[in-house]
Amino acid sequence: MSTQTFHLPDVGEGLTEAEIVQWRVAPGDEVAVNDVLVEIETAKSLVELPSPFSGTVGELLVDEGTTVEVGAAIITIAPGGGSGGADAASSPAVPAEKPAAAGDASEENGSVLVGYGGAGQVQSRRRKPAEPPVRAAVGVVAKPPIRKLARDLGVDLASVTPSGAAGEVTREDVVNHASQASVFRNLQTPARPEVREQTIPVPPAVISAEPADDREETIPVKGVRKVTAKHMVDSAHTAPHVSVWTDVDATRTMEVVKRMKASPDFADIKVSPLLIMARAVVWAVRRTPMVNAAWVDTENGAEIRVRHYVNLGIAAATPRGLLVPNIKDAQDLNMRGLARALEKLTLTAREGKTAPAEQQGGTITITNIGVFGMDAGTPIINPGESGIVAMGTIRQKPWVVDGEVRPRYVTTVSGSFDHRVVDGDGMSRFIADVASVLEEPALLLD
Repeated sequence: MSTQTFHLPDVGEGLTEAEIVQWRVAPGDEVAVNDVLVEIETAKSLVELPSPFSGTVGELLVDEGTTVEVGAAIITIAPGGGSGGADAASSPAVPAEKPAAAGDASEENGSVLVGYGGAGQVQSRRRKPAEPPVRAAVGVVAKPPIRKLARDLGVDLASVTPSGAAGEVTREDVVNHASQASVFRNLQTPARPEVREQTIPVPPAVISAEPADDREETIPVKGVRKVTAKHMVDSAHTAPHVSVWTDVDATRTMEVVKRMKASPDFADIKVSPLLIMARAVVWAVRRTPMVNAAWVDTENGAEIRVRHYVNLGIAAATPRGLLVPNIKDAQDLNMRGLARALEKLTLTAREGKTAPAEQQGGTITITNIGVFGMDAGTPIINPGESGIVAMGTIRQKPWVVDGEVRPRYVTTVSGSFDHRVVDGDGMSRFIADVASVLEEPALLLD
Protein backbone atom coordinates (compact mmCIF):
# COMPACT_ATOMS: atom_id res chain seq x y z
CA MET A 1 0.00 0.00 0.00
CA SER A 2 1.15 3.57 -0.67
CA THR A 3 2.02 6.14 2.01
CA GLN A 4 -1.06 7.80 3.52
CA THR A 5 -1.21 11.58 4.04
CA PHE A 6 -3.13 13.20 6.89
CA HIS A 7 -4.66 16.60 6.09
CA LEU A 8 -5.61 19.20 8.72
CA PRO A 9 -9.35 18.66 9.43
CA ASP A 10 -11.98 21.25 10.38
CA VAL A 11 -12.34 20.58 14.13
CA GLY A 12 -14.80 23.42 14.72
CA GLU A 13 -17.50 25.37 12.94
CA GLY A 14 -15.97 27.79 10.45
CA LEU A 15 -12.33 26.87 11.17
CA THR A 16 -10.05 28.10 8.38
CA GLU A 17 -6.59 27.69 9.87
CA ALA A 18 -4.72 26.42 12.93
CA GLU A 19 -1.24 26.58 14.41
CA ILE A 20 0.89 23.47 14.95
CA VAL A 21 1.75 23.76 18.65
CA GLN A 22 3.47 20.44 19.46
CA TRP A 23 4.08 17.18 17.62
CA ARG A 24 3.44 14.12 19.82
CA VAL A 25 5.18 11.75 17.38
CA ALA A 26 8.46 11.64 15.46
CA PRO A 27 9.48 10.02 12.15
CA GLY A 28 9.81 6.28 12.64
CA ASP A 29 7.28 6.03 15.49
CA GLU A 30 4.66 3.29 15.31
CA VAL A 31 1.10 4.61 15.66
CA ALA A 32 -2.35 3.02 15.87
CA VAL A 33 -5.72 4.45 14.94
CA ASN A 34 -6.71 7.23 17.37
CA ASP A 35 -3.22 7.72 18.80
CA VAL A 36 -2.66 11.47 19.30
CA LEU A 37 -0.41 12.84 16.56
CA VAL A 38 -0.27 16.56 17.20
CA GLU A 39 -1.60 19.38 19.37
CA ILE A 40 -2.96 22.38 17.44
CA GLU A 41 -4.29 25.78 18.47
CA THR A 42 -7.45 26.92 16.71
CA ALA A 43 -9.04 30.32 17.00
CA LYS A 44 -10.16 29.68 20.57
CA SER A 45 -8.74 26.48 22.03
CA LEU A 46 -6.08 23.75 22.04
CA VAL A 47 -7.09 20.54 20.27
CA GLU A 48 -5.41 17.11 20.08
CA LEU A 49 -5.67 15.44 16.66
CA PRO A 50 -5.83 11.60 16.66
CA SER A 51 -4.52 9.48 13.82
CA PRO A 52 -6.99 8.06 11.27
CA PHE A 53 -4.36 5.50 10.16
CA SER A 54 -2.13 2.87 11.70
CA GLY A 55 1.44 2.41 10.59
CA THR A 56 4.84 4.10 10.78
CA VAL A 57 5.25 7.87 10.88
CA GLY A 58 7.01 9.01 7.74
CA GLU A 59 7.49 12.77 7.51
CA LEU A 60 6.29 15.72 9.58
CA LEU A 61 5.33 18.16 6.81
CA VAL A 62 4.79 21.23 9.01
CA ASP A 63 7.10 22.67 11.67
CA GLU A 64 5.90 23.56 15.18
CA GLY A 65 4.76 27.18 15.42
CA THR A 66 3.58 27.25 11.80
CA THR A 67 0.00 28.26 10.93
CA VAL A 68 -1.59 26.18 8.14
CA GLU A 69 -4.97 26.23 6.43
CA VAL A 70 -7.62 23.52 6.74
CA GLY A 71 -6.98 20.78 4.17
CA ALA A 72 -3.19 21.23 4.14
CA ALA A 73 -1.09 18.05 4.40
CA ILE A 74 0.68 17.89 7.78
CA ILE A 75 2.04 14.33 8.18
CA THR A 76 2.59 11.10 6.22
CA ILE A 77 2.12 7.59 7.62
CA ALA A 78 3.34 4.40 5.95
CA PRO A 79 0.89 1.48 6.34
CA GLY A 80 1.79 -1.63 8.28
CA GLY A 81 3.74 -1.98 11.47
CA GLY A 82 1.19 -0.14 13.67
CA SER A 83 -1.40 -1.99 15.70
CA GLY A 84 -5.07 -1.08 15.39
CA GLY A 85 -7.83 -1.15 17.93
CA ALA A 86 -8.56 -4.87 17.40
CA ASP A 87 -4.90 -5.84 17.96
CA ALA A 88 -4.78 -3.76 21.12
CA ALA A 89 -7.90 -5.47 22.39
CA SER A 90 -6.41 -8.95 21.87
CA SER A 91 -2.99 -8.16 23.37
CA PRO A 92 -2.54 -9.70 26.85
CA ALA A 93 -0.09 -6.99 27.91
CA VAL A 94 -2.34 -3.98 27.31
CA PRO A 95 -5.85 -3.84 28.78
CA ALA A 96 -8.56 -2.97 26.26
CA GLU A 97 -9.96 0.54 26.75
CA LYS A 98 -13.00 0.10 24.51
CA PRO A 99 -14.98 -2.77 22.96
CA ALA A 100 -13.24 -4.65 20.18
CA ALA A 101 -16.11 -3.86 17.80
CA ALA A 102 -15.47 -0.16 18.14
CA GLY A 103 -11.76 -0.70 17.44
CA ASP A 104 -12.59 -2.78 14.33
CA ALA A 105 -14.87 -0.05 13.02
CA SER A 106 -12.07 2.47 13.36
CA GLU A 107 -9.73 0.19 11.38
CA GLU A 108 -12.22 -0.34 8.57
CA ASN A 109 -13.01 3.36 8.14
CA GLY A 110 -9.70 5.16 8.47
CA SER A 111 -11.20 8.54 7.64
CA VAL A 112 -13.31 8.69 10.81
CA LEU A 113 -11.55 10.28 13.80
CA VAL A 114 -12.75 9.92 17.35
CA GLY A 115 -14.16 13.32 18.29
CA TYR A 116 -15.15 14.20 14.70
CA GLY A 117 -18.25 12.10 14.10
CA GLY A 118 -17.38 8.81 15.81
CA ALA A 119 -18.06 7.82 19.41
CA GLY A 120 -15.68 7.43 22.31
CA GLN A 121 -12.94 9.48 23.86
CA VAL A 122 -9.56 10.09 22.24
CA GLN A 123 -6.81 8.18 24.01
CA SER A 124 -3.12 8.20 23.21
CA ARG A 125 -1.05 5.01 23.35
CA ARG A 126 2.01 7.18 23.97
CA ARG A 127 0.59 8.95 27.00
CA LYS A 128 2.27 7.94 30.24
CA PRO A 129 0.14 6.72 33.15
CA ALA A 130 -0.65 9.22 35.87
CA GLU A 131 2.28 9.73 38.20
CA PRO A 132 1.92 9.75 41.99
CA PRO A 133 2.52 12.97 43.89
CA VAL A 134 6.19 13.96 43.92
CA ARG A 135 7.72 15.65 46.95
CA ALA A 136 9.96 18.55 45.99
CA ALA A 137 13.04 19.66 47.86
CA VAL A 138 11.02 22.35 49.63
CA GLY A 139 8.47 19.82 50.87
CA VAL A 140 5.60 20.60 48.50
CA VAL A 141 3.63 17.54 47.34
CA ALA A 142 1.92 17.93 43.97
CA LYS A 143 1.41 15.90 40.80
CA PRO A 144 3.23 17.03 37.63
CA PRO A 145 0.00 18.40 35.98
CA ILE A 146 -0.65 20.50 39.09
CA ARG A 147 2.91 21.85 38.96
CA LYS A 148 2.43 22.79 35.30
CA LEU A 149 -0.87 24.57 36.13
CA ALA A 150 0.90 26.48 38.91
CA ARG A 151 3.63 27.60 36.48
CA ASP A 152 1.03 28.71 33.91
CA LEU A 153 -0.87 30.75 36.53
CA GLY A 154 2.28 32.17 38.13
CA VAL A 155 1.60 30.50 41.50
CA ASP A 156 4.40 29.61 43.94
CA LEU A 157 3.44 26.17 45.24
CA ALA A 158 5.30 26.83 48.49
CA SER A 159 2.74 29.54 49.32
CA VAL A 160 -0.31 27.31 48.66
CA THR A 161 -2.09 25.58 51.54
CA PRO A 162 -2.71 21.94 50.45
CA SER A 163 -6.12 20.36 50.96
CA GLY A 164 -5.52 16.87 49.51
CA ALA A 165 -6.12 13.74 51.58
CA ALA A 166 -2.40 12.92 51.58
CA GLY A 167 -1.33 16.52 52.12
CA GLU A 168 -0.85 17.19 48.41
CA VAL A 169 -1.71 20.40 46.58
CA THR A 170 -4.81 19.96 44.40
CA ARG A 171 -5.96 21.76 41.25
CA GLU A 172 -8.57 23.69 43.25
CA ASP A 173 -5.89 24.84 45.72
CA VAL A 174 -3.82 26.34 42.89
CA VAL A 175 -6.76 28.00 41.12
CA ASN A 176 -8.20 29.45 44.34
CA HIS A 177 -4.81 30.80 45.36
CA ALA A 178 -4.35 32.39 41.92
CA SER A 179 -7.81 33.97 42.13
CA GLN A 180 -7.19 35.39 45.62
CA ALA A 181 -3.79 36.77 44.65
CA SER A 182 -4.82 38.26 41.29
CA VAL A 183 -5.83 41.67 42.67
CA PHE A 184 -2.65 41.98 44.71
CA ARG A 185 -0.51 41.04 41.71
CA ASN A 186 -2.26 43.77 39.73
CA LEU A 187 -1.28 46.29 42.45
CA GLN A 188 2.41 45.48 42.11
CA THR A 189 4.50 47.86 40.03
CA PRO A 190 6.59 45.93 37.50
CA ALA A 191 10.21 46.83 36.92
CA ARG A 192 10.86 49.21 34.04
CA PRO A 193 11.72 47.09 30.96
CA GLU A 194 15.07 47.54 29.33
CA VAL A 195 13.52 48.12 25.90
CA ARG A 196 11.98 51.57 25.37
CA GLU A 197 9.16 50.53 23.05
CA GLN A 198 7.22 47.47 21.95
CA THR A 199 5.58 47.04 18.58
CA ILE A 200 2.39 44.94 18.51
CA PRO A 201 0.96 44.72 14.95
CA VAL A 202 -2.83 44.51 14.64
CA PRO A 203 -4.88 43.54 11.55
CA PRO A 204 -4.90 44.97 8.98
CA ALA A 205 -1.14 45.00 9.42
CA VAL A 206 1.33 47.06 7.43
CA ILE A 207 4.44 45.05 6.62
CA SER A 208 7.44 46.79 8.13
CA ALA A 209 11.12 46.05 8.40
CA GLU A 210 12.40 43.96 11.29
CA PRO A 211 13.63 45.96 14.32
CA ALA A 212 17.20 47.10 13.80
CA ASP A 213 18.33 46.26 17.36
CA ASP A 214 17.13 44.70 20.60
CA ARG A 215 15.49 47.93 21.83
CA GLU A 216 12.30 46.94 20.01
CA GLU A 217 10.33 43.71 19.97
CA THR A 218 7.81 42.40 17.46
CA ILE A 219 5.00 40.11 18.65
CA PRO A 220 3.30 38.09 15.85
CA VAL A 221 -0.50 38.38 15.84
CA LYS A 222 -1.96 34.87 15.64
CA GLY A 223 -4.22 32.40 17.39
CA VAL A 224 -6.59 33.83 20.00
CA ARG A 225 -5.15 37.37 19.69
CA LYS A 226 -5.74 37.40 15.93
CA VAL A 227 -9.36 36.25 16.18
CA THR A 228 -10.12 38.56 19.12
CA ALA A 229 -8.73 41.54 17.21
CA LYS A 230 -10.86 40.76 14.15
CA HIS A 231 -14.03 40.33 16.22
CA MET A 232 -13.47 43.56 18.15
CA VAL A 233 -12.79 45.58 14.98
CA ASP A 234 -15.84 44.10 13.24
CA SER A 235 -18.06 44.84 16.24
CA ALA A 236 -16.77 48.38 16.79
CA HIS A 237 -17.13 49.28 13.09
CA THR A 238 -20.51 47.57 12.57
CA ALA A 239 -22.60 48.08 15.72
CA PRO A 240 -23.16 51.69 16.88
CA HIS A 241 -22.17 51.40 20.54
CA VAL A 242 -23.93 53.37 23.28
CA SER A 243 -22.80 53.05 26.91
CA VAL A 244 -24.68 53.84 30.14
CA TRP A 245 -23.77 53.32 33.80
CA THR A 246 -24.96 53.90 37.35
CA ASP A 247 -23.54 53.62 40.88
CA VAL A 248 -25.10 50.98 43.13
CA ASP A 249 -25.28 50.37 46.87
CA ALA A 250 -24.35 46.67 46.88
CA THR A 251 -24.25 46.27 50.68
CA ARG A 252 -27.13 43.79 50.73
CA THR A 253 -25.51 41.80 47.92
CA MET A 254 -22.36 41.45 50.04
CA GLU A 255 -24.50 40.32 52.99
CA VAL A 256 -26.23 37.68 50.85
CA VAL A 257 -22.87 36.43 49.53
CA LYS A 258 -21.58 36.15 53.11
CA ARG A 259 -24.64 34.11 54.19
CA MET A 260 -24.39 31.84 51.14
CA LYS A 261 -20.72 31.11 51.87
CA ALA A 262 -21.72 30.01 55.37
CA SER A 263 -24.63 27.89 54.11
CA PRO A 264 -24.16 24.09 53.89
CA ASP A 265 -25.97 24.19 50.51
CA PHE A 266 -23.02 26.10 49.02
CA ALA A 267 -20.22 24.50 51.05
CA ASP A 268 -18.59 22.92 47.99
CA ILE A 269 -19.20 25.81 45.56
CA LYS A 270 -17.35 29.10 45.12
CA VAL A 271 -19.70 32.03 45.77
CA SER A 272 -18.91 35.63 44.80
CA PRO A 273 -20.80 38.84 43.91
CA LEU A 274 -20.49 37.75 40.25
CA LEU A 275 -23.09 35.05 41.00
CA ILE A 276 -25.65 37.66 42.11
CA MET A 277 -24.71 39.80 39.08
CA ALA A 278 -25.32 36.86 36.73
CA ARG A 279 -28.72 36.19 38.26
CA ALA A 280 -29.55 39.90 38.05
CA VAL A 281 -28.72 40.00 34.32
CA VAL A 282 -30.88 36.94 33.59
CA TRP A 283 -33.73 38.47 35.60
CA ALA A 284 -33.43 41.87 33.88
CA VAL A 285 -33.38 40.27 30.40
CA ARG A 286 -36.87 38.95 31.08
CA ARG A 287 -38.09 42.55 31.53
CA THR A 288 -36.15 43.99 28.55
CA PRO A 289 -35.75 41.15 26.02
CA MET A 290 -34.33 43.42 23.29
CA VAL A 291 -30.93 43.52 25.05
CA ASN A 292 -30.81 39.75 24.40
CA ALA A 293 -31.65 40.11 20.70
CA ALA A 294 -29.35 40.20 17.65
CA TRP A 295 -29.14 42.22 14.44
CA VAL A 296 -29.09 39.82 11.48
CA ASP A 297 -28.40 40.80 7.86
CA THR A 298 -30.16 38.52 5.35
CA GLU A 299 -30.66 38.46 1.59
CA ASN A 300 -34.09 40.00 2.11
CA GLY A 301 -32.82 42.76 4.35
CA ALA A 302 -31.98 43.22 8.03
CA GLU A 303 -33.86 41.45 10.82
CA ILE A 304 -33.85 41.64 14.61
CA ARG A 305 -33.83 38.16 16.12
CA VAL A 306 -35.19 38.06 19.69
CA ARG A 307 -33.94 35.08 21.71
CA HIS A 308 -36.27 33.83 24.46
CA TYR A 309 -33.43 32.06 26.19
CA VAL A 310 -30.20 33.31 27.76
CA ASN A 311 -26.80 31.88 26.85
CA LEU A 312 -24.86 33.97 29.36
CA GLY A 313 -21.31 34.80 28.27
CA ILE A 314 -18.58 35.44 30.84
CA ALA A 315 -15.49 37.29 29.55
CA ALA A 316 -12.40 35.48 30.88
CA ALA A 317 -8.80 36.69 30.77
CA THR A 318 -6.63 33.59 30.30
CA PRO A 319 -2.92 32.99 29.64
CA ARG A 320 -3.86 32.39 25.97
CA GLY A 321 -5.88 35.59 25.63
CA LEU A 322 -9.49 36.75 25.96
CA LEU A 323 -12.14 34.01 25.85
CA VAL A 324 -15.93 34.39 26.18
CA PRO A 325 -17.46 30.99 26.99
CA ASN A 326 -21.16 31.01 27.78
CA ILE A 327 -23.55 29.18 30.10
CA LYS A 328 -26.26 27.61 27.94
CA ASP A 329 -29.91 28.23 28.98
CA ALA A 330 -28.90 30.14 32.11
CA GLN A 331 -32.56 31.12 32.60
CA ASP A 332 -33.34 27.51 33.60
CA LEU A 333 -30.76 27.34 36.42
CA ASN A 334 -31.41 28.04 40.08
CA MET A 335 -28.85 29.87 42.23
CA ARG A 336 -26.92 26.70 43.10
CA GLY A 337 -26.92 25.45 39.50
CA LEU A 338 -25.72 28.82 38.21
CA ALA A 339 -22.96 28.89 40.85
CA ARG A 340 -21.72 25.47 39.73
CA ALA A 341 -21.84 26.50 36.05
CA LEU A 342 -19.83 29.66 36.77
CA GLU A 343 -17.21 27.72 38.73
CA LYS A 344 -16.80 25.09 36.00
CA LEU A 345 -16.64 27.72 33.26
CA THR A 346 -13.95 29.70 35.11
CA LEU A 347 -11.75 26.69 35.89
CA THR A 348 -11.97 25.38 32.33
CA ALA A 349 -11.08 28.78 30.85
CA ARG A 350 -8.09 29.30 33.14
CA GLU A 351 -6.72 25.89 32.19
CA GLY A 352 -7.07 26.70 28.48
CA LYS A 353 -9.46 23.78 27.94
CA THR A 354 -12.52 25.76 26.76
CA ALA A 355 -13.97 24.01 23.68
CA PRO A 356 -15.08 26.01 20.61
CA ALA A 357 -18.71 24.92 21.14
CA GLU A 358 -18.68 26.52 24.61
CA GLN A 359 -17.88 29.89 23.04
CA GLN A 360 -20.57 29.85 20.36
CA GLY A 361 -24.20 30.93 20.53
CA GLY A 362 -23.91 33.54 23.29
CA THR A 363 -26.78 36.04 23.67
CA ILE A 364 -25.44 38.57 26.24
CA THR A 365 -22.13 38.91 28.10
CA ILE A 366 -20.82 39.96 31.52
CA THR A 367 -17.27 41.28 31.97
CA ASN A 368 -16.06 41.48 35.57
CA ILE A 369 -13.56 44.35 35.42
CA GLY A 370 -13.82 44.74 39.19
CA VAL A 371 -11.28 41.97 39.74
CA PHE A 372 -8.70 44.31 38.19
CA GLY A 373 -9.65 47.18 40.51
CA MET A 374 -11.61 49.10 37.84
CA ASP A 375 -14.78 51.04 38.67
CA ALA A 376 -16.43 51.19 35.24
CA GLY A 377 -15.81 50.82 31.52
CA THR A 378 -17.30 50.98 28.05
CA PRO A 379 -16.78 47.39 26.82
CA ILE A 380 -17.09 46.33 23.17
CA ILE A 381 -20.05 44.09 22.35
CA ASN A 382 -19.31 40.45 21.54
CA PRO A 383 -20.19 39.77 17.85
CA GLY A 384 -23.67 38.26 17.42
CA GLU A 385 -24.98 39.97 20.55
CA SER A 386 -26.50 43.36 21.34
CA GLY A 387 -25.35 43.99 24.90
CA ILE A 388 -22.48 43.56 27.33
CA VAL A 389 -22.56 44.44 31.04
CA ALA A 390 -19.49 45.44 33.09
CA MET A 391 -19.30 44.97 36.85
CA GLY A 392 -16.89 47.31 38.66
CA THR A 393 -14.98 46.70 41.86
CA ILE A 394 -16.96 46.74 45.12
CA ARG A 395 -15.49 48.98 47.81
CA GLN A 396 -16.66 50.92 50.83
CA LYS A 397 -17.61 54.53 50.15
CA PRO A 398 -19.64 57.21 51.92
CA TRP A 399 -23.30 56.88 50.90
CA VAL A 400 -26.41 58.76 51.95
CA VAL A 401 -28.95 56.46 53.67
CA ASP A 402 -32.12 57.95 55.17
CA GLY A 403 -30.54 61.41 55.20
CA GLU A 404 -27.34 60.24 56.90
CA VAL A 405 -23.91 59.58 55.42
CA ARG A 406 -22.84 56.01 56.15
CA PRO A 407 -20.12 53.67 54.86
CA ARG A 408 -21.64 51.30 52.29
CA TYR A 409 -20.33 48.78 49.76
CA VAL A 410 -20.66 50.57 46.41
CA THR A 411 -20.05 49.43 42.85
CA THR A 412 -20.72 50.71 39.34
CA VAL A 413 -22.77 48.79 36.78
CA SER A 414 -22.09 49.85 33.19
CA GLY A 415 -22.97 48.45 29.79
CA SER A 416 -22.61 48.91 26.05
CA PHE A 417 -25.45 48.22 23.63
CA ASP A 418 -26.09 48.04 19.87
CA HIS A 419 -28.21 51.15 19.21
CA ARG A 420 -29.66 49.51 16.07
CA VAL A 421 -31.42 47.01 18.34
CA VAL A 422 -31.77 48.66 21.75
CA ASP A 423 -33.19 52.17 22.25
CA GLY A 424 -32.05 54.51 25.00
CA ASP A 425 -35.01 53.79 27.26
CA GLY A 426 -34.52 50.02 26.93
CA MET A 427 -30.81 50.01 27.80
CA SER A 428 -31.38 52.45 30.68
CA ARG A 429 -34.23 50.35 32.09
CA PHE A 430 -32.12 47.21 31.80
CA ILE A 431 -29.11 48.66 33.67
CA ALA A 432 -31.47 50.11 36.30
CA ASP A 433 -33.04 46.66 36.79
CA VAL A 434 -29.62 45.03 37.26
CA ALA A 435 -28.72 47.75 39.76
CA SER A 436 -32.01 47.20 41.62
CA VAL A 437 -31.22 43.51 42.16
CA LEU A 438 -27.72 44.31 43.46
CA GLU A 439 -29.29 46.81 45.88
CA GLU A 440 -32.03 44.36 46.92
CA PRO A 441 -31.32 40.69 45.99
CA ALA A 442 -34.74 39.75 47.40
CA LEU A 443 -36.18 40.84 44.04
CA LEU A 444 -34.88 37.52 42.69
CA LEU A 445 -37.52 35.74 44.76
CA ASP A 446 -40.39 36.90 42.52
